[in-house]
Amino acid sequence: MDDLKDLTIAILGGTGPQGRGLARRFAVAGLTVVLGSRTAERAEAAAAELAEATGGAVSGASNADASAQGDIVLVVVPWDGHAELLESLKGELAGKVVVDCVNPLGFDKQGPYALLVPEGSATQQAAAILTESRVVGAFHNVSAVLLEDPSVESIETDVLVLGDDREATDAVQALADTVPGMRGVYGGRIRNAHQVEALTANLISINRRYKAHAGVRVTDV
Repeated sequence: MDDLKDLTIAILGGTGPQGRGLARRFAVAGLTVVLGSRTAERAEAAAAELAEATGGAVSGASNADASAQGDIVLVVVPWDGHAELLESLKGELAGKVVVDCVNPLGFDKQGPYALLVPEGSATQQAAAILTESRVVGAFHNVSAVLLEDPSVESIETDVLVLGDDREATDAVQALADTVPGMRGVYGGRIRNAHQVEALTANLISINRRYKAHAGVRVTDV
């Protein structure tokens, strides 16, 4: 794929904590970022704040327009609206590298738990819907709190990248590598995405017990 600095990174759901946090880090790394939201006005307001804070190239648009502009498109939306949004954007996302970052989780009195997804995982659901896109799973286990905190200069975590398209997974690993402290690590094919998405429930439990912002590190790689 082309050099990342020549590409536009679109983030659907970019006005939420995870989306804003990733956008902040990519903007600081010198990448061109477009925030997507259900309303263009909300995205434009969030983008203006980020552009001022980072000095980076950040703009806002509707989810559809952001999808059309992006070369690599991250999906960072609530699980409840995941399938509906992707169905509505099949045309705009055709031919694009689409990075699914969504964790299908439920919460009850005992805490977080992984939901059963008919396709196997959110990433597999995205691949089933976006048959003309190059779907990759990544950025599932990264703390939004750390991403959004400008005083945190280095995000010390590995990002497990899952996919069946080697060029696409290489590009997403390189995208993760642009963030200081972060490392993209190939984690297997799309069929292995469920356990990576589900691991977020364990990390939330760890964070609650230890009052931390835990991430994942892969050793001996």
